[in-house]
Amino acid sequence: MCHAVCPSTSATDKPMARLRGLYAITDSHLLADGRLLPFARAALQGGAKLLQYRDKSSPAAQRLREAEALQNLCLQYGAELIINDDAELAARIGAGVHLGQEDGSVSAARALLGPHAIIGATCHARLELASNAIADGASYVAFGRFFPSQTKPGDVLATPQLLSQARAQLDVPLAAIGGISAQNAAPLIRHGADLLAVIHALFAAPDAAEVERRARAFSELFNYKECLL
Repeated sequence: MCHAVCPSTSATDKPMARLRGLYAITDSHLLADGRLLPFARAALQGGAKLLQYRDKSSPAAQRLREAEALQNLCLQYGAELIINDDAELAARIGAGVHLGQEDGSVSAARALLGPHAIIGATCHARLELASNAIADGASYVAFGRFFPSQTKPGDVLATPQLLSQARAQLDVPLAAIGGISAQNAAPLIRHGADLLAVIHALFAAPDAAEVERRARAFSELFNYKECLL
């Protein structure tokens, strides 16, 4: 029987149909020296549906300037900008926010950003964290790492079966993160992942053309209707 993942909608979220596909996450080291905007544009041209601005170290003025530029790019491509761990910056530019378990309250972010903002929550490999985040107003929940990861090598390993369990129990889109490549991602989609969150396998590229090629390879994975036995 074919397994079609159909993200639901709720009164507090933008249309969840947008939350399916490649979720590109920037990295301040990989995208230094003027690479941020051209590489982000390439990811969007390649089909990224969400773009997360992740910069934990640059000065506030630079982060605001870059976030505004990325928001303009996302508007051009019909994508959604998500700010990593900074709900106030998200509110300032009208973006969504993604929060780690120790990086702020989902309920406080919902109160600040309003009912239509996209708010994501890191849930590692624990369904109870996801349930709590949804109760607090999360639009999507993120599980991982699923494979060895350069960004968070010490995180607990999640399994594709966790996605299947989450798909059966939870009523929001599911993001998978951690060591994901175009070669290992298909089973995650089959088990219920709506979003593939990718950093190095997308942006550790020699040029923007290669970023776009990689983005298209990820995006094409969602075009295949595969069946679960």
